[in-house]
Amino acid sequence: MAAGRRAPPEPGGGPVLLQGIFGAGPAPGAAACSLSLTARELQVRRAGGCPGGSAGPDAALRLADCVGSAAFPAAAAAACFSLVCYPLRGPRWGPPARQRLERIFRVSRGPDAEGNLRIAQAWSRRIRELAVPAVPAQDGDSYGVLPRPCHALVLLNPQSGSGRALDDFQAVVQHMLAEADITTTVFITERPHHAHEKVRDEDLSQWDTLVVMSGDGLLFEVVNGLMERPDWKEAMKKPLCILPGGSGNALAASINYYAGYDHVAKKKLLTNCTFILCKGLYTQMDLVSLSTASGKRFFSFLGFGWGFISDVDIDSEKYRWLGSARFTLGTLQCLAKLRVYQGRLSYLPVATEQGSVPAPRDPHAPVTNGHVPQPAGTDAPGSLPPDSLLAPLGQPVPAHWTVVPEEEFVLVYAIYQSHLGTNLLMAPAARLHDGCIHLFYMKAGISRVTLLKLFLAMSRGTHLDLNCPHLCYVPVRAFRLEPRVAAGVMTVDGEALACEPVQGQVHARLCRVLSGS
Repeated sequence: MAAGRRAPPEPGGGPVLLQGIFGAGPAPGAAACSLSLTARELQVRRAGGCPGGSAGPDAALRLADCVGSAAFPAAAAAACFSLVCYPLRGPRWGPPARQRLERIFRVSRGPDAEGNLRIAQAWSRRIRELAVPAVPAQDGDSYGVLPRPCHALVLLNPQSGSGRALDDFQAVVQHMLAEADITTTVFITERPHHAHEKVRDEDLSQWDTLVVMSGDGLLFEVVNGLMERPDWKEAMKKPLCILPGGSGNALAASINYYAGYDHVAKKKLLTNCTFILCKGLYTQMDLVSLSTASGKRFFSFLGFGWGFISDVDIDSEKYRWLGSARFTLGTLQCLAKLRVYQGRLSYLPVATEQGSVPAPRDPHAPVTNGHVPQPAGTDAPGSLPPDSLLAPLGQPVPAHWTVVPEEEFVLVYAIYQSHLGTNLLMAPAARLHDGCIHLFYMKAGISRVTLLKLFLAMSRGTHLDLNCPHLCYVPVRAFRLEPRVAAGVMTVDGEALACEPVQGQVHARLCRVLSGS
């Protein structure tokens, strides 16, 4: 059957869109094979097999695993087309990992070099079109796909984690992006807030996506730099991508989890996240606005913490060279000197907030995002979204809020993603745009043994199944934490904050992120 002609439906793959006989490799003497292209896969059979028969193909390359295809001239007036896939392949034990698979097919239909190249280009173009992920239609404009060709700004911190981010980018990421027709401009940060300043001040119109190759802290800089722009509403439509290059890599692990992949770490996680970028499917993500008593305002994508978890995060900074193992060592050290923190915790539960009247804000209470004063609760051009669920920090919380009766805590953590770290599945029910803050707090009186058991169970996401009376979990829209004294470490997205009264509320679908699902 001539290339480009439709064929009868194929078992398991849908109707055949293109079919032809080509060389199974770039060499002139390559054995012939029969190719059938459907909407879901490229089926490969030995020449002489019956494409319409009941027997399956010798190989079926899933287009969902394909990141790119190219056509190019070959010797003796022939042409070739290729496709590059990253199928999941696993050992007999352990989770599967994406492994590169490239197949090249030779087109040689006579001495017409241009004609052969046109056939190769037609197959390559159709493969690329079919490899584009389908955009879910049931959720409005929540999803999109990066254009091709695609231009990406990569913000990379070479000092993050164990210091291998640049090496891993060059060894794993760079060639995958080239195969997917994604060109990159690499910006290497040299100091704290460097990425913040870059995205705040730069003309971003030349890039289709902003890629962060680092830990979660650098993405925190990027998000808040974007929110300081006068055109922040437009800037936040630029899809963000996280590639794990730090120690915790919580958002990368969460996105891997949302995509339905098995738990992996290190280069396997990096390959999965790079594959998600290559496929180009993005969705919206909630952010949480955090306001402090000193007048600062931040936008957070991961979580806010006080107590044990924050202590582990900050105290283990000196072991950064250990990578993610620093958190294991930090946990053991903080268990040995377990502290109790005193304060008042209040929150607006999800169920209560529905149908309630938002609390008024004090229009005279200035709030800063980083260093730039912003009008609170106004609709002026460029004004940030108002925290309509929050009363000013100097006033009591609204009457329909819940105030926790206990005022002694081992930890308080408000998380908006599933993972607290690569190996910590803290909120299995969390999703990128669920409009929810997953609030955990642990009351004083818990033993060290029980606390350790909870964290070991958290690696599997089963800590709530232990029904520990000291651990409480509630989904909320907003919260307030008021320490009695400025004791302990507070963190936002893994970055340290001064200990002071803090409150926050979720803002639904405020930015976009490469998601894979």
